[in-house]
Amino acid sequence: MDGILTSEELLAILAAVGHPLRLRVIAELAAGRVHVSELARRLGISRPLLYMHLERLEKAGLVTGALELAADGKAMKYFELVPFDVHLTADTILDALRADGQEGPDDVQEFQS
Repeated sequence: MDGILTSEELLAILAAVGHPLRLRVIAELAAGRVHVSELARRLGISRPLLYMHLERLEKAGLVTGALELAADGKAMKYFELVPFDVHLTADTILDALRADGQEGPDDVQEFQS
């Protein structure tokens, strides 16, 4: 995630990290990639519920998933974190609005420190 985010991208990130379980998913994946079944066991939740949360994180660009074939030919899905660094400031929000072609208030300098 380099450069200026659009407001849609910023909102997707904020929504993705705005749930306690998704924060726990990020914490688990911070140690490295994990197979979905193992991640569900660690978190104590069902795989369907986990997939719902992983989908939100993936759409926000915070995690990525990949299918791999096990030795027995079984397809296994692994997830890992995508490197990200988001700083939320008034400037971040104003930049996102500008990236969308929307302008902030004319007196935006008053609000910036």
